[in-house]
Amino acid sequence: MAADNCLVANDWICWEYVRSRSQELTDATVQHVWITLLSVAIGLAVSVPLALLARRGRAFAAPVLAVTTLLYTIPSLAMFSLLLPLFGLSASVVVTGLVLYSLTILVRNLLAGLEAVPEEVREAARGMGYGPLRLLWQVELPLALPALLAGVRIATVSTVALTTVGSIVGAGGLGNLIAPAVQSSFKAQVLTASVLCVLLALVADLLLLGLQRLLTPWTRAAKEA
Repeated sequence: MAADNCLVANDWICWEYVRSRSQELTDATVQHVWITLLSVAIGLAVSVPLALLARRGRAFAAPVLAVTTLLYTIPSLAMFSLLLPLFGLSASVVVTGLVLYSLTILVRNLLAGLEAVPEEVREAARGMGYGPLRLLWQVELPLALPALLAGVRIATVSTVALTTVGSIVGAGGLGNLIAPAVQSSFKAQVLTASVLCVLLALVADLLLLGLQRLLTPWTRAAKEA
């Protein structure tokens, strides 16, 4: 009876809401995770060639960085609205917008990582017979990995937050619960969905931090030394 009363009283914390809407919360969380993973993965795939293009010189770096930075300044509601004529009311609008937002962080971090590779390391690799592609994949990208993964962590957390705005087209994951609950002042739904969104960001960041430590053991060795 007390549990039912928290719904009637419209309390912020209501376990009866969590119990009775568990499937709805699960579905929204799964959609949120799926949109985030897909957006970051595509953003990473697009950012690598852009960063490689940008490092060829200022003639390429200036426009690449300018365009990706400009995209990040567009408000999310405006971005999704501009994409509607192209994709209609679908998750593609949200994923495309999130990919465009992630490029600013991912391109800059990867470019910074590549530029931080010591020139003497490149010269040593060339002296051992490494060609441009082998030098890139076996020397430069591994050394740029810490900066790249740091960018992926930032982009992922940002994407988790921005995904909620996708509720305007019905593909906002937990945002699909937050937006209508705010309008109707359904406190338990607002708080529960918001907490889940924060937890998703924290878990994603911790997992990526663990992956970063696993893939870049030399950075820990340098700190311990």
